[in-house]
Amino acid sequence: MTASAAAAVPSLPTLPGRRAMLVYGLLGFAAGLPFYMFSTVLVLRLQAHGVALTVLGFFAWVQLLPTLKFVWAPLLDRYDVPGFARFWGKRRGWIMLAQLGIVTAMAAMAWTSDDASLPLTALFAVLLAFWTTTLEVAADAWRIELFPTQDQQGPIVAANLWGYRSAMVAAGSGALLLADHGGWALAYLAIAVAAFLPFPMLVAMRPDAARGGGRMVALATGVLGGAVILGVVAAVTATVGYALLQTAASIGIDATSNVTPWVLGLCMVPFLAMAAAVPWIRTLPATHRARTSTAIGPYVDFFWRYRTAAIVLMAFVSLYRMGDVLALNLSKPMIKELGYSLSQIGRADGVVALVASMVGVGLGGWMVTRRPMAWALAVGAVVAAIGNFGFVWLAHQQVSEAMLYVATGLDQFGNGFAGAVFVVYLSLLVNPRYPGAQYAFLTGFAFLLPRMLAGAGGSMVGVIGYDGFFLLSGALSLAAIPILPALTRIRARKDDA
Repeated sequence: MTASAAAAVPSLPTLPGRRAMLVYGLLGFAAGLPFYMFSTVLVLRLQAHGVALTVLGFFAWVQLLPTLKFVWAPLLDRYDVPGFARFWGKRRGWIMLAQLGIVTAMAAMAWTSDDASLPLTALFAVLLAFWTTTLEVAADAWRIELFPTQDQQGPIVAANLWGYRSAMVAAGSGALLLADHGGWALAYLAIAVAAFLPFPMLVAMRPDAARGGGRMVALATGVLGGAVILGVVAAVTATVGYALLQTAASIGIDATSNVTPWVLGLCMVPFLAMAAAVPWIRTLPATHRARTSTAIGPYVDFFWRYRTAAIVLMAFVSLYRMGDVLALNLSKPMIKELGYSLSQIGRADGVVALVASMVGVGLGGWMVTRRPMAWALAVGAVVAAIGNFGFVWLAHQQVSEAMLYVATGLDQFGNGFAGAVFVVYLSLLVNPRYPGAQYAFLTGFAFLLPRMLAGAGGSMVGVIGYDGFFLLSGALSLAAIPILPALTRIRARKDDA
C-alpha cells in the first residue's frame, strides 16, 4: 500500500440523488449478504452438523470482529489500495478490495461446508467478517463525506438499509432454501456470486482522480495487489487464531465452560479505560501527539470534542441495539427447536421479513427528517423491544407458519426502524475530518457489549431458558431510553485546529 496525504474531505465523485441511492442500496446489499452467512446462517449450518449449543454461542464471537473495526479503520483513511485507488479513488479502492476478500472467504466456507474442522470453519468465518467490515468502513466514510447533514442522511441511510435488508432476505431465505435442497456448499457459492454484483458497477463508474494508466491497467494491478493483501491477512488471522485456541485450551476453556462471568468482566474494561482517560484528553492542545496520531488521533478527537459527555454517549450507543444483537444469534436455533423446518424459516425470512424491514427502515428514515432525534430513538427502542418479546409469544403457540410470519414481521420491523434511526444518529456524532475512523469506532463500540454477551448466549439459555433469554433481550432494548434526556443536552466542542 502507498501512503497518501490525509485531507479533511478527500476528492470524491459527485453523485446525483437517485444515483447515490442506487449505489448505496447495492453497497448495503453487498454488505448484508455475507453478514448473515457468518452469523445466523452459519449457526444453523453448525446446528445441522450436531455442534453443541454452547459452541454455537462461542461462534457468535465471530461477530465481535466488526466491533473492533476501529483498530484498522484509520488505515482506510490514511492509505490507498494499489491499482484501484489510482483510478477509482481511496474509498472505492477499499470497497473493491473488500469485495474480492468477501468472495474469496465465502468460497472457502463453501469448500469447508461439512464443518469437519471447526477451527478451519472459524478461520474462514473470521476472514469473511473482516472483509465485510472493511467494506462497511469504506462505504460509511464515503457516505458521511458526501452527505453530511441530517436531512441528507435520512434518505441515503434508508437506501443503504433497504439494500442491507434485501440482502438479509436473500441470505436468510434464499440460502436456507438452497441449503435445504442442494446443500450448504451451493448456498454459500450462490450468495458469494450475489455479493460480488456491485464490483462491475464500481469498475464501470467514472474515475475519481486517475493518476496514470488506464482502467484495465488499474484493474489488473488492483487484483494482483489485492491477492497479496488477501494472502497476508489470511496468514496473520490463522496465526492469531491458533495462538488464541492454544491459550484457551491451556487455561481449561472448552465446550462445557461457563464463560459468562469472564465475558461480563471484559465488557467493563473499555468503560473503565475511557473513564480514566477523559479528564486527561479534554485538556490536550491541538498539537499534542495523541491528537495528531494517525493510529489514535481520530478517537482522541472524539473524546476531546465531547469531553465527559463522551461517557454518556458511549453508554447509550452500547445499550441501544443490545436486545436485537442478543436475539439475532439464537432466534433461529430456538425456532428450529420448536419444530419449524429450514424451508419454513426461509420462507418467513423471505417476503414477510423483506416487507416488514423495508417498512421499518422507510419509517425510521422518514422520522429522522420530521421529528427530533431523541423522539425517533425512543420509538425505535420500543418497537425493537416488541420484536424481541414476539419470540416469547411464538414459543407458546402451536407450530404454525402463520404464527412464525407474525413473529418474524414484528422482529424485522423493529430491527429496521431502530437501525435506520441509529445509523443517522451515529453519523451526526462524527467529525467530518475523520469520517471512516470515528464512525467505525462508534458502530464498533455500539455492538461490543451486545456481541460479547451474545457469545455467552448459549450458556445463558441453559440457565434461564429461551423464554427468559428473549424477555431479557426485549427489556435491554428499552434500557437506553432513560439516557435520552441527557443526550439532548450534549453539544460537541468546536475544533481548535
